[in-house]
Amino acid sequence: MVSGEFDQVLDASGLNCPLPLLKAKQALNRLQSGAVLKVIATDAGSVRDFKAYTDQCDHELLQSFTEDERFIYIIRRS
Repeated sequence: MVSGEFDQVLDASGLNCPLPLLKAKQALNRLQSGAVLKVIATDAGSVRDFKAYTDQCDHELLQSFTEDERFIYIIRRS
């Protein structure tokens, strides 16, 4: 996915757990169904948090990867 394919980008760099996930939840709540959110985080604990969250909710974790010591999550709102 290129940057133009995201409806919103949330940069949560420098925020510690659980703030990246909380900010992502707030952003997802503001998006329309089917919209795609890209989240950038630097907290390693976010890997566990985002996986657990998307396993338990209707939103879809499209991608999760590490890029230049940043954790990137691509989530589609249900």
